[in-house]
Amino acid sequence: MAKAQSDRFSTQQQSLADLAKALSHPARIAILEVLAARNVCICGELVAEMPLSQSTVSQHLKVLKEAGLVIGEIDGPKSCYCVDWSKLADAQSAIVTWFSKTDTLKANCC
Repeated sequence: MAKAQSDRFSTQQQSLADLAKALSHPARIAILEVLAARNVCICGELVAEMPLSQSTVSQHLKVLKEAGLVIGEIDGPKSCYCVDWSKLADAQSAIVTWFSKTDTLKANCC
């Protein structure tokens, strides 16, 4: 979002939108599913699990890492990634809170 526009929205709204953007691609969901299922940091073999090129997987990992959902470490030529479970729990809480607010608004309007 453009800097001039971002001040029109709360920090909570901006954070939720950033989270939604990070989760808005099926490849990113699939990457999170693979990482969560293994529940360990994965180095290299993540690309073999995905029907995507290495560069495409890297781009999706970058988005997930920027959102804080994935932790990554570079160890020489290998990069290792795993789910940041505390950030994922925070994201879940933010989504549930937001939906709770919309349910209240819906109940009051229709």
